[in-house]
Amino acid sequence: MTPAINSLKKAQIKFRIHEYQHDAASESYGVEAAEKLGINQQRLFKTLVVKLDGMDLAVAVLPVSSMLSMKTMAKHSKAKKAVMAEPSEVERSTGYVLGGVSPIGQKKRLNTLVDQSAINHESIYISAGRRGLEIELAPDDLVQLLNGKYCGLAL
Repeated sequence: MTPAINSLKKAQIKFRIHEYQHDAASESYGVEAAEKLGINQQRLFKTLVVKLDGMDLAVAVLPVSSMLSMKTMAKHSKAKKAVMAEPSEVERSTGYVLGGVSPIGQKKRLNTLVDQSAINHESIYISAGRRGLEIELAPDDLVQLLNGKYCGLAL
């Protein structure tokens, strides 16, 4: 069990776990997961951690096929500037390794924004907290659990 799975069980949220054999040589964790699970990349969401105004960290959850708009992320986070957080900051703050960062069950709850495209799907897939393990759940359940909000994040 991962902290993400434990958090969902504790909150009594309906979800499904999907596992696949992760290839360490894969260049894109998200594309690899979508291909191995046989799902559209628009339903598989990645978790990115950004640094706002050089201080606070925040989480963006968006389709693996999309690029994050830092300008939009900053705007919706009421910050002037957003940049990708350093890998060491991401791992320390979330408790997860890169390629397996889940927006759920992080060591420290961060402000979380979910791309509005999630509402077009009955369920979406997010990392379960380790490479090769995904969680399928309703996007509204994800946003409610994290006290997050929907907004346009993709370029």
